[in-house]
Amino acid sequence: MRGGKCVVLSGAGISAESGLQTFRGSDGLWNGYSVYDVATVDAWQRNAELVLEFYNMRRQNVRAAKPNPGHLALAHLERFMEVRIVTQNIDDLHERAGSSKVLHLHGEIMKARSSVNDDYLLEIGGDDIRLGDLCPQGSQLRPHVVWFGETVTAMAAAERLVRDADILIVVGTSLQVYPAAGLIDCVQPSCCCYVVDTQIPKPALGVRFQPIVAPASLGLPQLVREITGS
Repeated sequence: MRGGKCVVLSGAGISAESGLQTFRGSDGLWNGYSVYDVATVDAWQRNAELVLEFYNMRRQNVRAAKPNPGHLALAHLERFMEVRIVTQNIDDLHERAGSSKVLHLHGEIMKARSSVNDDYLLEIGGDDIRLGDLCPQGSQLRPHVVWFGETVTAMAAAERLVRDADILIVVGTSLQVYPAAGLIDCVQPSCCCYVVDTQIPKPALGVRFQPIVAPASLGLPQLVREITGS
């Protein structure tokens, strides 16, 4: 199939293959850190220095990682159809692979934002954010990420994309983290759905998904070849 609109819902599994640990596994990056100490507004108010230290570490890990064949396959798909990536990941691996339209549900680690003005964003690349780094309004800069308990403001845009998709590809996500997992409820009957993972998430079984039981680095290149016929 060529032409049409493809939406990709990606999760931590695709980034894990590039060496970025997830926080849900027993060997996850967040081992030793309570989410309540590093990923909530209360944590930020209690100990901003610890929160900044944690995300500075994550940012350096992202800078050291490289896109894998799964990321590259999705970028290649843009040659044949409109592709929109909706990712739960805060890294920039999709962009570095060449994907041009990426919607980050949970924010972007390579950006900082004002702690009092959500509209003030600053590209920081691999630089650290330190105490005393201020926005023009004089308030501390914070990581541009969505912490637990904060609103996922990109959800409305993501829902529109999924409703309008001719093809939906779900990759590297357990479909257990809400509200992002609820996006599969927006799939239209005419949409052709695929899921790529070593373990097919149970919610996908009821939404007509064609399973490709493989890691993203193998399954996505295979699927892209099938979609494009090349």
